[in-house]
Amino acid sequence: MIEFESVAKVYDGQREALSDVNFRLAPGEMAFLTGHSGAGKSTLLRLILGLETASSGVVRVAGTDLSTLSGEKLARYRRRVGVVFQDPNLEEDLSVYDNVALPLRISGFSESEIPKRVKAALSRVDLSDQANASPRVLSGGQQQRVGIARAIVHRPALLVADEPTGNLDPELSARVMRMFTQFQQLGVTILVATHERAVVESLPFRRLVIEKGCLVSDGMGANR
Repeated sequence: MIEFESVAKVYDGQREALSDVNFRLAPGEMAFLTGHSGAGKSTLLRLILGLETASSGVVRVAGTDLSTLSGEKLARYRRRVGVVFQDPNLEEDLSVYDNVALPLRISGFSESEIPKRVKAALSRVDLSDQANASPRVLSGGQQQRVGIARAIVHRPALLVADEPTGNLDPELSARVMRMFTQFQQLGVTILVATHERAVVESLPFRRLVIEKGCLVSDGMGANR
């Protein structure tokens, strides 16, 4: 699903954010991307999302070289990838339902299809009873789950998460990670960037470790 082949990213002609990164994430696989702050995790995710282009090497997703995409093709690609951030950035003037429906409306889904998809997504994150609520009245954990529902509402084959549990307590973090595990069991490819050691060590998934822009370790968790 995701392939990095000798990928480097250089900013301003001198600062190397990534250097000769090579790995492959198979369809339906889940992995953690770990490393210290500034190690290059966010740059790597931005390459996967098509928000940056590699300075050298090739980034492929589902067999497509992302450097060949531009304009509407790149926009369509981005809309097919589910993304979860540390801050869900919900629209406070919209209901939970409309927040989750927003990416579908942007993508041009028919109004007859949207309710079914939103209902299914909210059910996945156990928030069916909050569909008409304002994000303002939700807890931090509930808001993050709305963000997850929004990321999966279009049923993506690839889900990318950037520090998704950074603002949550350990119990809520564990709940979010259980949700990701369930999505992976349904065949979704998932890459979770996190610096939280407890989160990584709690699940027996592959770990990609970045240090100073280099992939220094690629292996399975100790419990696998």
